[in-house]
Amino acid sequence: MKTCGFFTLAAFALWPWLAVAASPNHPAVDGARLYVRYCAACHGDRGLGGIGLPLSLPSFQASVDDTYLRKTIRLGRPGRIMPAFPRLRDNQIDALVRYIRHWSGNQPVKLAAAGKPGNAARGARLFTGHCAICHGKNGIGGTGTGVTLSRPRNQPIMAPALNNPGFLASASDRLVRTALVRGRTGTPMRSFLKQGLSERDIDDLVAYVRGLQDTSALTSAALPQNEGPDIVGVSPDGVAATVARLKEAVEAANMRLIRVQYLDQGFVPAGTENRQQVIVYSCDFGFLNTALQIDPRVGLFLPCRVTVLQHHGKVLVMSVNPKRLGALFNNAALNHLCNQMYRTYRNIIGEATF
Repeated sequence: MKTCGFFTLAAFALWPWLAVAASPNHPAVDGARLYVRYCAACHGDRGLGGIGLPLSLPSFQASVDDTYLRKTIRLGRPGRIMPAFPRLRDNQIDALVRYIRHWSGNQPVKLAAAGKPGNAARGARLFTGHCAICHGKNGIGGTGTGVTLSRPRNQPIMAPALNNPGFLASASDRLVRTALVRGRTGTPMRSFLKQGLSERDIDDLVAYVRGLQDTSALTSAALPQNEGPDIVGVSPDGVAATVARLKEAVEAANMRLIRVQYLDQGFVPAGTENRQQVIVYSCDFGFLNTALQIDPRVGLFLPCRVTVLQHHGKVLVMSVNPKRLGALFNNAALNHLCNQMYRTYRNIIGEATF
């Protein structure tokens, strides 16, 4: 549960979709370049999907409008794998949408006709009988973020969480109705009309799905103010003595010491490592298990790492600031764990630099 600033940067290099700095302000924004930077890691370089859904799937392209794509990019899916991109400019998002649309040859999208006001209570019963098997009870989707390593490889898309505020803010009633009426070829989602449901049934299902916005407990996580990316302490002693005290602090916090290594170990020939830059790995495995069940992406920052290094005549003890993780992953469900992690980190670093 510890990471230094260097490893924070390394994690961002591995997860380019977490980086939200704006691209250069060119008059013509390159949608392909933006897609590679922000989207390809999850959706594939050709939009064939992976962790994220297949954007180039013809039935997907034909059933979502540009408004849905723009809002999805802007808002993300709080608590799921899809992050929000609040700092992308409007013209950058427009460029991304144009690039995503090139897989369909920029064919115009025709959503299903608007339905009639439905009965949400009746829709709830229909949802339980026809939809919950894929979309989960009350539309919660799969457990956690929707990431799993065990899903069948022949399923190009996982059933989304329909009670997600990002989805409900992005999807119009007509868009939801379109998916129900037409289904999505190439996914487990089939046309409900072809399965025997009536137009009235479809309207009732749309009413139920729209009402999920009143029951969702998921929220976006705001970046905490006045919180830097790292927790840093200054030790009065040398690196070796500080590392020894840090190991004692880790054990006093009831965490298991995993290993101690040099920061550049494995990157330089053995025996030439910089002995003034050391990483101490440790973990509370019960806490780790709880955190991974909420959001597997925290595995980027686990097991715990604290770095001790000599810099400009000072011995610094550093870890990542956990309070920022909930915002980076757009998952407020992590906040209470992040605060707990923060207190643990502060205590350990405080003991090591006393």
